[in-house]
Amino acid sequence: MVLSRGWALFLVGVGVWTWAIWPRFAVAIWNDPRAWSTGTVGEGGGTGFLWIHALLIAASLTIGTAVGVLGVRGVLAQRRAHSRAHHPSDHAI
Repeated sequence: MVLSRGWALFLVGVGVWTWAIWPRFAVAIWNDPRAWSTGTVGEGGGTGFLWIHALLIAASLTIGTAVGVLGVRGVLAQRRAHSRAHHPSDHAI
């Protein structure tokens, strides 16, 4: 599969965006009284509200990381291809 440089950079951007947004959202969920059985942050057991959001955050970070890694691999592949095209004698057998 050929991935253009633009799409590879877009995928890297999605990965970065994911890590910029979701951890902050996790803090907001943690600090929400609805996340705790007593209604007091950090006290009592976690509610379904906490656990479903934790699952969504974990899944989003996992997917975002995978997308970002694919983007980085695409950028690196573009660089290698560019290097080979401009220095063919360096890669001769």
